[in-house]
Amino acid sequence: MPVETASSAAARQAKQKRKSHSLSIRRTNSTEQERSGPQRELLESQDSKLPLSLRSNLMDLFSQIEREFENLYMENLELRREIDSLNDRLAADGQTLEGADLAKGALKSKASHSTSQLSQKLKTTYKASTSKIVSSFKATTSRATCQLVREYVGHRDGIWDLSVSRTQPVVLGTASADHTAMLWSIETGKCLLKYLGHQGSVNSIKFHPTEQMALTASGDQTAHIWRYLVQLPTPQPVADISQLPCEDDVDFSDKDDADGELEGPSECPSVRVATTTLRSHQGVVIAADWLVGGKQVVTASWDRAANLYDVETSELVHSLTGHDQELTHCCTNPTQRLVVTSSRDTTFRLWDFRDPSIHSVNVFQGHTDTVTSAVFTVGDNVVSGSDDRTVKVWDLKNMRSPIATIRTDSAVNRISVSVNQKIIALPHDNRQVRLFDTSGVRLARLPRSNRQGHRRMVCCSTWCEDNPSCNLFTCGFDRQAIGWNINIPALLQEK
Repeated sequence: MPVETASSAAARQAKQKRKSHSLSIRRTNSTEQERSGPQRELLESQDSKLPLSLRSNLMDLFSQIEREFENLYMENLELRREIDSLNDRLAADGQTLEGADLAKGALKSKASHSTSQLSQKLKTTYKASTSKIVSSFKATTSRATCQLVREYVGHRDGIWDLSVSRTQPVVLGTASADHTAMLWSIETGKCLLKYLGHQGSVNSIKFHPTEQMALTASGDQTAHIWRYLVQLPTPQPVADISQLPCEDDVDFSDKDDADGELEGPSECPSVRVATTTLRSHQGVVIAADWLVGGKQVVTASWDRAANLYDVETSELVHSLTGHDQELTHCCTNPTQRLVVTSSRDTTFRLWDFRDPSIHSVNVFQGHTDTVTSAVFTVGDNVVSGSDDRTVKVWDLKNMRSPIATIRTDSAVNRISVSVNQKIIALPHDNRQVRLFDTSGVRLARLPRSNRQGHRRMVCCSTWCEDNPSCNLFTCGFDRQAIGWNINIPALLQEK
């Protein structure tokens, strides 16, 4: 009869559980006492090698766990009811803000729309209402505006990096996975020169601080230094593109307009041979930069090392080791002999070469995923971006914790900081570009729709401080670079 006793006890227990769940999720003490009898009977009837006392204790522990989950479930239900109530109030407020006619139209729309459409309307109403609340605290003249000025189209694959030259003539440089680097006229969008010396993806490009030379890093395990000589074409009148508020993202449709072949630029001169080739790495060279003065360069590689080279002799001066995984980026200080390297090991390191006899290194541990880039800002600050969807501002004098943390909804790629305006441009995997100040306050988001903006992951951003009409550039895997005019009023930055 043990089998019958066990099955009948299990049936009674299941029936009692269903009954108690249908009446109330939370059980009372009396219910637990009533349940303890069938549980003991079930324990006695089951064939187990565990002692009865131990099995009884286990059942008690499982009961406590079940009660905890029930409490959490009840709290979850209460929170859901509160959220629904708040959504209803937000919807009502949104209708009041728009007027009575809109409220009537919205009520009719609710009756005819599906649940998903209603949910989208609540989100839209919430955005609109909060936007109006925030904008009520700002003067009309302090609204940030972002204008798409020009698109630079010509690469046949994604663009990893871009940079603006520091000498006259000022040109835009792009590094692409199509094995080429291109120089562009900022004012006309015309390709001025194409570099064809690499045998692999060109992963970064940086210009010499005083001469017409470019430094490129490539997947062919080398870095090249090459000279260029370009003549700027006559500027053409800029097309009338209406300014859009940075916060107004007109359309977030996933429709992709970049699947077809993009029209490339007309034929432009090319350079095929490098002035200097730097060979010491055993893996992809992912980034490179000039040290202050332009007599030395630093390269970062997937072989977990950064190398310091002498430009004139091409000799390896130092090999900077210590990272546990592949490097992702390197950057130099514009006024001091300081280098910062980023890595997939979730850290970035500061290398100090100011004293020729002592080469110190400091390790920054503040991210939980790959550090995609770390760059210097004015003063003694470094800004780091990561795949953990955060950007952090650090004081070099206090490495223990960041002085500001920016949390986003997407992985952050190669960031840049405007020296004059102290604005950080964040390019994201989700095709967005956001602007924050160095204290972590959000300033703007660049407009993106099917008609303008990036249609693939945005890989990099760079500022051009001396160009009032086009002061920010971004590039992405949609094979184009975009020039923007960013106007952030001082009043908004102070807030």
